[in-house]
Amino acid sequence: MIKAYKLYTGADGHSYFESGNVSEAVITKAESIRFQESPPGSVYDWHPAPTSQFVINLKGTLEFTTFKQEIFVLKPGEILIAQDITGSGHKWRLLGDDPWQRAYVVFDENTDVNFTSENLADV
Repeated sequence: MIKAYKLYTGADGHSYFESGNVSEAVITKAESIRFQESPPGSVYDWHPAPTSQFVINLKGTLEFTTFKQEIFVLKPGEILIAQDITGSGHKWRLLGDDPWQRAYVVFDENTDVNFTSENLADV
C-alpha cells in the first residue's frame, strides 16, 4: 500500500484531511495527467483544489495546512488525493532544498480511489 493523504471539504465549508493508504487504485477514466516542478522555497497560499485529482509526489517534502490549522507533511513517493474543490481550501510550503516535482492525475469526483483511512474512528 502507498501512503496517502485525502483533502476534502467538510459540511462547514472548510478543508480537512485524513491520512491512510491507497492500494490497487485503478483510474479507468483519468481526464488528464500533468507534470509540474516548483523551485525550493516555494509556497502557495490559501486555495481549494482546482479539480478532483491525485497529486503524485515525485520529489520534495511539503507541509500542508488546513483552515483549522491541521498540518500534515507529504513526502516523496506519497500521494495526495485533493478533493477539497470548494470552501476555504488549504495552503502548502516546500521544505528543504529540493524542488517539488509532481504529477497531477485528474479524475471524476465520483471515482472510487480505494483510500483506506488510518483514522478509523473518523470513517
